[in-house]
Parts: sequence; C-alpha cells; structure tokens
Amino acid sequence: MIVDGGIPTDNLAGVPAKAKRLEALGYHGAVTAETSHDPFFPLLLAAEHTEKIQLVTSIAVAFARTPMNLANIGHDLNSFSKGRFVLGLGSQIRPHVTKRFSMPWSKPAARMREFISAMRAIWDCWHNGSQLSFKGDFYDHSLMTPMFTPLDSEYGAPRVMLAAVGPLMTEVAGEVADGVIIHSFTTKKYLEEVTLPAVEKGLAKAGRSRSDFQISYPGFIVTGKNEEEFNATKKAVCKQIAFYGSTPAYAPVLGSHGWGDLQPELNKLSKMGNWDEMGTLITDEILNEFAVVGELDQVVGKFKSRYSGLVDRTMGSLPARDDEHAKELLRNLSA
Repeated sequence: MIVDGGIPTDNLAGVPAKAKRLEALGYHGAVTAETSHDPFFPLLLAAEHTEKIQLVTSIAVAFARTPMNLANIGHDLNSFSKGRFVLGLGSQIRPHVTKRFSMPWSKPAARMREFISAMRAIWDCWHNGSQLSFKGDFYDHSLMTPMFTPLDSEYGAPRVMLAAVGPLMTEVAGEVADGVIIHSFTTKKYLEEVTLPAVEKGLAKAGRSRSDFQISYPGFIVTGKNEEEFNATKKAVCKQIAFYGSTPAYAPVLGSHGWGDLQPELNKLSKMGNWDEMGTLITDEILNEFAVVGELDQVVGKFKSRYSGLVDRTMGSLPARDDEHAKELLRNLSA
C-alpha cells in the first residue's frame, strides 16, 4: 500500500525540512490540501528539496479554476519534479464555488468529466502535437499557438486523481481519472456497496480495468502512545465525523447504515455552533465503522485487515514513539 504524509501549507519556510523528513521516514507521497493557502506552492518547494517522493494535491479545487489554468500548473510541477506530481482534484460544494470563488456551478459530475477531458486535450496538444479543438457544454478550448505551448515535455502530463463521495462523481473518476480519492467520511460497507461498483462502472465506460486505476482512502485512525493521547484523538475524530455527518451531501453514507436520522440532528446543531455537543452523538458503534480504533501497535494490522484488496493508497501520520518506530509502522503498512 502506498502511504502519503501531509505537508503544511501555512508555513512555506518549513516545507523543505518537512518534505525531506517524510522522504527519509519512507513515505511515498507528500500531500497538500487547499484550505487557507494555495496547495501548489508548497509542492514546488518540496520538489526542489526531495528526489523520490511523489507530490500530491489532495485536493485542489477544480471549479475554482479553468482547465487551462490547471493544465499549466500540472505540466509545470510535473516537469520540475521530473514526473513526480499527482494532480488531485475535487469539486468542493456549490456555496464555496459560487460565493467564495465566484465561479459557475452546475451539474458537478458532468462538469468534472468535461474539465478533466479538457485538460487531457490540452496536454495532448502540448505533448503530442495534436490540434487543440475541445468544445463541450461547459468548456471551450480551441486556440493554441507556439508562443503558449510549453517545450519541456519530457515528463508528459501528471496523473490525475479525483475526489468523490457520491456514485455519479465516483463513476466519473473511473471513467476519466487515474484514480479516486475517497473521502475519509466513508465506511467499508459504503465503499463496497456504493463506491467500488461506481468505479467499475466508470472503468467499463472507458474500457479500462481496475489494474489501471488507484484508490486512495485516508481513513480515520484512533490511537495514541498513552491513554491521554488516545482519548484526545478519539474526541477529535468524533467531532470530525460529526462535522462531516452534518453535511447533507454526505447523508447517504449514514443512511447506508440506518443512521439517516442522525444527519438532520447534526446539521441543526452545526447551525447553532454546538460543535462539542455534535461529537457526543457519535457512539462507539458509529466510530468503529468510520475509524480503525486500537492500540498503537495494533492499528496498522487492523487497517490492513479491513481495507487490504480494496484500497491502494492511504494518508496519515501515526503517533510513533520515535523515528525508528515510525519507519517500522510505515514499512508494515506498506507491505
């Protein structure tokens, strides 16, 4: 299993040391997320100060940009890193796209299919010399001249991963992306009954097999070096699960377990700002469906037992006792 570690986006000066440390410990990828800072700048620094580790956005907001914007960024980062960049994209949700980024929103699954297809058309033009003639319902890219064509095409286009929760977006991932980033608010039951069938449906449309595709799942892990740390982690994970559970878009995950009535209750509390109370509604039964819970030396085995054969890639940081213990945990998880 491929294991990624996180890179902070709020301290660019600290990125080189963090990236070097992840590579030295044995992580396969260094991951950034688009929250309060740009997700791409840290990966440029990480690329400069590492040699082997992959550089991954998980995720960058696709609909905050155009296919041409991301085609340029993806090309440049992949070229500079000598083929190590993985462009992980997500749609975000309507209010953020329309009110925070002031960008259009409609038919997100269909728009995302076209977005990624447009990027691939642009890269094909740059790297293979094809004529750029992409015309869709949402995007139109039909002009490219030598002045605007990158010449450093040795490493080609980056791989594209797509974040998805619902079956429509998951199917799009299987159809046009190189992999899917599954939301941590996913259970094994939902993964097997909803996510994987949708992936297979998309792969079938594109005439591809599962071996051509990568499934990344960060998951929740509750553990600790001592009881105090364990309890603090448990409380934090319960609050995070409750936060995600309050979002209407994620209601089907709860519904698949018969917990559909919990979503509107969590949503009501979120609107009142009762974040701590929300976490108390996550019972041990619910927690154990969403998270791998156990002693520090048990959780790796438990995670592999639950997700082996289903997931190809994961992300996380285990509270190891020291660097040698961290390397051991990573080796065991990767094996």
